[in-house]
Amino acid sequence: MNRPIQKVALACIIMVVALLANATYVQVFKADKLRSDTRNSRVLLDEYARQRGVIVAADGTVLAESIPTDNRFKYLRRYPTDPKAFSPVTGYFSFVYRADRGIEYAEDSILNGNDDRLFTQRFMDMFSGRDPRGGNVVTTIDPNLQRVAYRELTNAGCDGPCRGAVVALEPSTGKILAMASTPSYDPNALATQDFGQAEKAWEKYNAEDNGDPMTNRAIDALYPPGSTFKVVTTATALKAGLTPDVRLTAASQIQLPDSTATLSNDSGSTCPGSTNGTVSLTQAFEYSCNTAFAQLMTEKVPGNASEEFTSTAKQFGVGEDPPGIPMDVAKSTVGDIGNDKAALAQSAIGQRDVRLTVLENAEIAATVANGGVRMRPYVVDKLQTADLRTISTTAPSAFNRPLTADQADQITDMMVKSEQNTANAQAGIASKTGTAEHSDTSEGGETPYAWYIAFSPSSNARIAVAVIIENGNRGQNSYGGLAAAPIGRAVMNAYAGGAR
Repeated sequence: MNRPIQKVALACIIMVVALLANATYVQVFKADKLRSDTRNSRVLLDEYARQRGVIVAADGTVLAESIPTDNRFKYLRRYPTDPKAFSPVTGYFSFVYRADRGIEYAEDSILNGNDDRLFTQRFMDMFSGRDPRGGNVVTTIDPNLQRVAYRELTNAGCDGPCRGAVVALEPSTGKILAMASTPSYDPNALATQDFGQAEKAWEKYNAEDNGDPMTNRAIDALYPPGSTFKVVTTATALKAGLTPDVRLTAASQIQLPDSTATLSNDSGSTCPGSTNGTVSLTQAFEYSCNTAFAQLMTEKVPGNASEEFTSTAKQFGVGEDPPGIPMDVAKSTVGDIGNDKAALAQSAIGQRDVRLTVLENAEIAATVANGGVRMRPYVVDKLQTADLRTISTTAPSAFNRPLTADQADQITDMMVKSEQNTANAQAGIASKTGTAEHSDTSEGGETPYAWYIAFSPSSNARIAVAVIIENGNRGQNSYGGLAAAPIGRAVMNAYAGGAR
């Protein structure tokens, strides 16, 4: 063979090897990425040609299902049960907009049948000649409780449509019993196979003046927690060796350390029940006296109070990268306090740069309710094949223990007293309200965020709740005890067997 032919042959061999290598790379290493690419309409067509798995509530109530159609798409995704109430949990599945929220997104590989754990089911379906099917997701959601939470949020007194969220947890396990957010949206409008109507719904839901209904305010939004964060501040003090009887200032206003700024009690008055100008930590908690908590952290906690405060907050999960539930959760934070005592004083009352999700605040309440043990929250109870064979079950697991049982009992006692000092107080509840400022300007004057976290103080606390209302209709007087507390109590009463 002459030399030119040898060169051509070698070049052909190199090109064939390169072609095979590229084909292998695309089909093996990039297969998952290409399959999940939102521009890959063939995958969508394939998914619409199979029966996507169902999403059900804890009692079996169907929240999402796929029903047969007579058109080129064999199945239509449908949300048959109070879709606006449950959309923060389910999310949506749309040919146009795919699935990018809720369980539909977080468990997409199970629901569409591509998960490796469904290999046996896929093989049996292929062997029997049956169309491929997706797996099912069983959630921890109590459907009656979810409806109550959504109804109470929707009907709360607000300036316009209520913007807020509720999370209810089972303290002993971390199960999410309810996760409601308002305003909400109807996922059926996006799942429709009339693409023009789906586009109109998308534009409506994402309009700037529509209240952002597709945001799950329970896990996607971060808020200053206000006085509800005094639970963590109190935990810091107790862990540092202080007692509920430690004496603190009852002054209506104090000057912040190393600063010209001052900090006042919400009422602008002296903390009630004072003796010789001081109150106990229990009294300060009961009446939510800001000045006392500022002094507690800047003068009373021994050692490096900022480090103690930040460390305790982290033990409660604030500042940690939150695990999925399996949906992604925004990362709560206490901010960068450093050695700034003025920042520490403001952070101690849940202001400055402290930001929490509603889920995180519910976890804080649940941790106290559970004797100081923080459980991992979750909303997926089990995964199943289409034939209802269980392939995965979520077992309750503890993160850590931020508090001893005695410390949890001490905070519980303070929260019981706090509830009794709240408007329309109810027996048998331990709670803390919060009224959080959030203005970006120095003038303030905005409607504060109204918070309420609570649980039933017993040896077997069954439920802990966190509620936020962004736009109460009392303006600057939209306190947590007036705007958010009635919602939290209604949810807890419904779980205890009251009216639903």
